[in-house]
Amino acid sequence: MSTPDFNLLITLDAVLTEGSVARAAQRLRLSPSAMSRALARLRETTGDPLLVRAGRGLVPTPRALELRERVSQLVQDAEGVLRPVEQLNLKQLVRTFTLRVREGFVENFGPDLIARVSEAAPGVQLCFVQKPNKESTPLRDGTIDLDTGVIGKTTGPEIIARSLFRDRFIGVVRMGHPLSQGEITPSRYAGGKHISISRRGLDKGSIDEALQPLGLAREIITIVGSFSAALALARATDLIATVPERQTGNLRAGMHSFPLPVSIAAFTISLLWHPRMDADPAHRWLRGMVLDACAAGVPEFTTG
Repeated sequence: MSTPDFNLLITLDAVLTEGSVARAAQRLRLSPSAMSRALARLRETTGDPLLVRAGRGLVPTPRALELRERVSQLVQDAEGVLRPVEQLNLKQLVRTFTLRVREGFVENFGPDLIARVSEAAPGVQLCFVQKPNKESTPLRDGTIDLDTGVIGKTTGPEIIARSLFRDRFIGVVRMGHPLSQGEITPSRYAGGKHISISRRGLDKGSIDEALQPLGLAREIITIVGSFSAALALARATDLIATVPERQTGNLRAGMHSFPLPVSIAAFTISLLWHPRMDADPAHRWLRGMVLDACAAGVPEFTTG
């Protein structure tokens, strides 16, 4: 079966509404001959003359009268589908957005983000899920709406990214720890007992690479998979945690933080989403909310 020419619906709507081939031609900006050919195709497709002569004018057939309202509604619906989305009504928006984040994001930026979203769109619910890896599959399959993190080799090439903030690693110890007093030199830092943070269970990383040219190495006492776990251990022991500064601000309350005595490059935390959601008005609005909350909740780097 051949695919029907849906453009004929627009022609049929014009003919049935105007009741005149000439007026329908003017409405569609067609020549009279082109309109006559279109009417001939409509008659062939529907198997009905649609309009027949009655004196000097044309009158619709019963089939045409039956189709008139249906065709008009179909054309209106099609125009609505193709028309740009009207302005978003946030007060009436009911939707759940899923955001994938690492620990520390909700604690630091969640309260302000939730307050902003709730005030603007009371029907919107935010669902935060943990980030076990950097794979882009959840964005592709729609499991999550937004992702946060450092762009890496596993980030899909089609993924859209927007910078949220810059971050850097700092050292953290309990109050009263020897490193909470005096100058932090590379040897003092390396000479302590450390916590390694790795989702893959690794005990070496960029910090160890920076210490190696100085002839120094950390003593790793334990390996954990999260910043919050490392900080909980450091709070209760003499272990040293090395964590991102801006993502762990609230988690470090009541602890002593210090800049690392070795050069470790700062990094950018980005907001990530799939291109298919880029033009969605509600998704675009939420992205703006996240950007604003992160900008408001991120102070400048501390110096001690």
